[in-house]
Amino acid sequence: MSKGSALIVGVGPGLGLALAQTFARDGHPVALFGRNAGRLENYASELIAEGRTAGAYQADAADPASLRTALARAADDLGAPEVLIYNATLMGPDTPTDVDAQKLAHTLAVNVTGAVISAQTILPLLPGGRGSLLFTNGALAVDPSPEYTSLSLSKAALRNYVQALHTQQQGRGIHVATVTVDGYIGGEDPRFAPDRLAAAVLDLHHQPQDEWQAELLLYP
Repeated sequence: MSKGSALIVGVGPGLGLALAQTFARDGHPVALFGRNAGRLENYASELIAEGRTAGAYQADAADPASLRTALARAADDLGAPEVLIYNATLMGPDTPTDVDAQKLAHTLAVNVTGAVISAQTILPLLPGGRGSLLFTNGALAVDPSPEYTSLSLSKAALRNYVQALHTQQQGRGIHVATVTVDGYIGGEDPRFAPDRLAAAVLDLHHQPQDEWQAELLLYP
């Protein structure tokens, strides 16, 4: 049986690319979303050269119209989606007393609103109402940092949204979960190597329904 497409929002040279490679090599047509069109085209071309099916779609996660259009086009091009992975993140230092309102709004737009828009766009496209909606997250969602206030707020909000969506979709054949990574991705610790994390996300997608969880915690 052919596999549905995997739509990966937020593809850069780290975890995003590893996710695209891992799901493509598992047999999924993959759609790569991000703001850097040239980089996405290069990644997609490399996968196509391996004999995979891949497409590059420029989109800004902070722009709902841009994101909806790109997601719908990918589903048209590559076939009905089986999995959405939301990996877009905007981060930068700020504190509770100096956080800028405009920066906070933009961080929330990328880290939370883009995730909501992606889920709302893809849910009706899942064939037979079955598939996975997976969202990468970080430990600041549960252990906020006073040095990264906007990021902490947005990650906590994303976690709450995904858990609410998980509860809503229970019994409907949709696996909704966050992948909470408590470590520096791509650093010296091999447990947080992008390809290893991507393999854990693929395993999460393949979980039997009676083992579905709302959150996969990846800690040291």
